[in-house]
Amino acid sequence: MNICLAVSVLSFSGCSDFLDRESYGRDTSWKTDEDVMKAVYALYYFVSPNWSEQICGRGHMWFECASDNILIGRDRPAVDEIREFRMSPSNDQDVQEVWGVMYQNVAKANNIIKLVPDLGITPSVKKLALGSAYFFRGFSMLWMVPYYGDDTNGGIPIILDTTPMDAMDSPRPDHVLKNYDQIIQDFRDAAEELPYFSELSADQYGLPHKAAAWAFAARAALYAAQYDQSYYDIVIEMCDKVMSLTGADKRSLYIDPSDKSKSFANLWRKEQNHSSEYIFSLEGDVTNGARYHGVTFVNAGWGLYNTWGYYTPSKELWDAFEEGDQRREATILYPGNHVRFMGRDITFGGYCTDGSITSYTTSHVSAGLINQKFISPWETGSYSEVSNQRDKLWNTLNCCLMRYADVMLMKAEALIWTKGEGDAEAKNLLDDIRERAGLPRDSRATKAQLQNERRCELAFEFQPSRHIDVVRWGLAEEYYSKPLHSVVSKMVDGRIETEEVEVYPGRTFNPTYNKVFPIPQTAFNGTVNLTQNKGY
Repeated sequence: MNICLAVSVLSFSGCSDFLDRESYGRDTSWKTDEDVMKAVYALYYFVSPNWSEQICGRGHMWFECASDNILIGRDRPAVDEIREFRMSPSNDQDVQEVWGVMYQNVAKANNIIKLVPDLGITPSVKKLALGSAYFFRGFSMLWMVPYYGDDTNGGIPIILDTTPMDAMDSPRPDHVLKNYDQIIQDFRDAAEELPYFSELSADQYGLPHKAAAWAFAARAALYAAQYDQSYYDIVIEMCDKVMSLTGADKRSLYIDPSDKSKSFANLWRKEQNHSSEYIFSLEGDVTNGARYHGVTFVNAGWGLYNTWGYYTPSKELWDAFEEGDQRREATILYPGNHVRFMGRDITFGGYCTDGSITSYTTSHVSAGLINQKFISPWETGSYSEVSNQRDKLWNTLNCCLMRYADVMLMKAEALIWTKGEGDAEAKNLLDDIRERAGLPRDSRATKAQLQNERRCELAFEFQPSRHIDVVRWGLAEEYYSKPLHSVVSKMVDGRIETEEVEVYPGRTFNPTYNKVFPIPQTAFNGTVNLTQNKGY
């Protein structure tokens, strides 16, 4: 049974609060390999049809609207609260759902870790189940911790398989590093149990494997390093484990063998779903899966398909790319440029065959810019690539949450921050990324260059987060004080002309409070010891 099908057909009960106490009772129905694998597939509940919109379509991506990469493509007062750092705990956007769903996942993982070792099942299935449980316990916490825990407020509740019932509602850890330590340990434990990717059968693609565990451990350590730079040593250790893989497990940048100049653009096609660059993804499917790809494209898809247009690029992001950077046009559709959508060739900002102009309007921005990084499933208009339920947005492109370029950037950052700007190995890593983007191999491996390469390479990906990066580098107060812009376009004598316009004024970011967002009000159901983040 493939991952998407397994998640679609299995139904799992919810819980009344994030502690999910009932899940800790022994499940006497687990007797066979198949029973245990159903429990493993339950760890993907967050991307099931129940949550593919709220968790994996938008969810914490609303927090990315606080970054300098993204403008809000549609009027959303509750999202204005987020980007202006005046969010209330009762904010009704999808972010409120993530806490409960991810703590349910922690409870499911804890059940597997607690119960499976004593079951008389096939040893390889036991190891895969335990490894998956450790992986998803760490993964679920890493999904939340950077947004809710810091050095001012402490961490967020740590609930393990060994946590006694009477200690489940305990005070928050006094520092978020305790969360990161637990997350890193979970990924280390996961890697000990999990197979290599090459050892997974085709119908198991989408399950975690050693390289994924090591890469996510590196990400957790990268985020922890803002509080203690010794964590950069763990980043290097974990990245080296991924980068030293050989043979069928070797990870590398995708280079299109037929046209190197299109390598970055063609990375975002279903043919690369399990390529050497995709390290961990949510499996794409036309009847189930993350909806994020269609969420980002132009609102209403020019009447051809109901894409949603919630997140649009800022002019500042466009300007961050160097001239000749192939990633810019692969990521952003600029007025006058072409896109193929639902079987049509469209000149954005130009005249359609019926004489209308291909633009869209909200109170924020007319025409503007569009993220087109993930639009390949919609090119042909074939419903074998996208859901025929035109408001569901399911599609065949995997939602990649960790790829090899990110591993390279994480290691380069760790080298620059620990060994100094100009480090030779960091230069080589950045030059490899630049060369794939069609840029010269002239990296200086400065902090500023690393930060900009990370911005351009990873823009609009569901994970990692530009906002988290800006905050952990200590740049948010400066960057967010500046206005954000877009462009408007018009036809003049048959030519498309653009004009830069200010969309948002600068904002005030308070580094004491605004490093984190308020814990959603619903998280306080069933607990007396959980405390809200200061300033909210």
